[in-house]
Amino acid sequence: MRLSNRQFNLLCATALMAIAAHLARLPWWLATSLLVIAPLRMLQRRRGGARISAWLRVPLVFALLLAITLQFGNIFGREPGSALACGLLMLKLIESETIRDARAGLGFSAFVLMSALLFTQTFGFTLMLCASLILLLAALNSLEPAPLDTRKPLSAELRTGARLLALGLPLAIAAFLFVPRLGAPLWGSPGGSLDARTGLDDQMSPGSMTDLLIDDSPALRVDFVGEPPANPARYFRAIVLWDFDGRTWTRKPGLLQGPAEDVRSSDTPIVYEITLEPTQRPWLVALDVPLQAPANLHMSNDRALFARERIGDLRQYRARSVIRYELAGELAERDRKRALDLPNGFDPKTHALASQWRGAGQSDAAIVQSALALFEASFTYTLSPPLLGRNSVDEFLFDTKAGFCEHYSSAFVVLMRAAGIPARVVTGYQGGWWNALGNYLLVRQSDAHAWAEVWLHGRGWVRVDPTAAVNPARVEGRASADSEAQNWSPGSWLLGMRNRLDLINRLWTQSIVQFNALRQKSLLSPFGISEAEQEDLLLALGSAIAVILLLATAWVLHSGTAQRVDALDASWNRLRARLGRRGLVSRTAEGPFDFMARTRHRIEEPDVQQRLEQLVHAYVTLRYAVIEPDPAAVSAFAKAVGEFHLPRAVRVRD
Repeated sequence: MRLSNRQFNLLCATALMAIAAHLARLPWWLATSLLVIAPLRMLQRRRGGARISAWLRVPLVFALLLAITLQFGNIFGREPGSALACGLLMLKLIESETIRDARAGLGFSAFVLMSALLFTQTFGFTLMLCASLILLLAALNSLEPAPLDTRKPLSAELRTGARLLALGLPLAIAAFLFVPRLGAPLWGSPGGSLDARTGLDDQMSPGSMTDLLIDDSPALRVDFVGEPPANPARYFRAIVLWDFDGRTWTRKPGLLQGPAEDVRSSDTPIVYEITLEPTQRPWLVALDVPLQAPANLHMSNDRALFARERIGDLRQYRARSVIRYELAGELAERDRKRALDLPNGFDPKTHALASQWRGAGQSDAAIVQSALALFEASFTYTLSPPLLGRNSVDEFLFDTKAGFCEHYSSAFVVLMRAAGIPARVVTGYQGGWWNALGNYLLVRQSDAHAWAEVWLHGRGWVRVDPTAAVNPARVEGRASADSEAQNWSPGSWLLGMRNRLDLINRLWTQSIVQFNALRQKSLLSPFGISEAEQEDLLLALGSAIAVILLLATAWVLHSGTAQRVDALDASWNRLRARLGRRGLVSRTAEGPFDFMARTRHRIEEPDVQQRLEQLVHAYVTLRYAVIEPDPAAVSAFAKAVGEFHLPRAVRVRD
């Protein structure tokens, strides 16, 4: 049977919704093509255009395969595979003309929609997919042979889709809990989630952190055992940068080797657990400064944590840190040389200023204070600083005098090295928002920060944050108050609501996203099964399905909806009920003509009797004279039944 325009439009809307879930990852040329094809196909069909020829469809398939291969290098993997699936789904719309085509297209749409969960599984994204499923189920329901469905408003179709989704949820939950899981997903790969946010990098140049500082997405969440440290002490160490080429700070891989720098502290260690969002980087984060590497992680010699692979999925680890410490009381000669190294031929004014301070006989600690006083006197904090040229530090210190944390930390370290003080740049995060309801610290990408460490005799590496000299609010937890890129102040209800809603994302991550095979094995522990095997899980699954089906059957029987009628019979039953209220009751197993013959003489008004006979003949013709009634005729019959009434003045004989 050929698709009506309404059915085809629902099919196109569902396909576009499925493709929209992948839109951010598709190449621009493919995304543009897919968004154009569906409207053109709807317009072509509305104008009565002929079916697209196979001579065009087949070459398009091969062209899509070639384009995907040229773009990604192959057609295998999550990103090229999803792009190929989206393209094939849209090509399916080109040939869809029948109910069978539409069912195949909707099934493929469901596959494309669910494959988006291979990239991200956040709570908001999952809700969006559920909304898409409502549209998909509404489109499937519209394909059923119920003649009046074509006349239903879209809202009624969507309500039906929502009810179908609600009915399927209990079975989906049972399958989620009890279907035996593998130790790792079938789609697991070393690359991890390709939808991961890009975190801190192991290089820093003027402007390189701008995207992070205006990104409000979560970076990590921290659960403290006991009281959390005060906001000014919440420095989360990620990467230590030693090498400077005149513009860009980097770190060489060789620094990962060797024992970690000695740390001494009389403080009680702070114990905490970090849930780190995917970054596609190997670097991890720890409260400054960590005492040892957590299990399955590693520590560089400058006490930065890292993994052997990129962080492509949520990573949870427990760590211990101290916030008052002496780090590297003795500086190795190799590290001293690297911490003083500067490229030749760059920033002569900066070198001259440092030499002036050193020539005045100032101590190392006094030079540090002179640099901080310089920043505090005439510099401004902004996320939109002027561009810098070759001598970037000179231009920043003596001309523009405006920037954000990476400008201040870079210029400060160059000043220190020029004055003969070992120094290095540290990047990570500072601050965060304390969620009192969930009792955890939320750190966003916009909390990314860069500071400096200087090595002072008798004190070791000392953290110095030159940004705090210019913008103390950045360290006191009010960074967004002065930030030109923020749309909300920290005291606004909108910002507070957004941060509080993060608790939902955290609960979703802990309960759903991180529900793995290990947690599934302990699922039946309340029933005395300490470690559920596959047979136990399958038995639990079967029991859950049986209970759900029994409850569903009881509900259907109780609601009286076990017996379904189509639109035509529904209209006929309304007519019978209306006549029954006036005493013209049809008997069980009595046909329409027999009913009419028995009751004809009881209606005294000829015109009313004639209209009733016309309705009876129309019903018999639609029900028994054709294989399937025409939807328009059924609609006309339903309208005629709705308009037929026995007036009070009409006499019905007993």
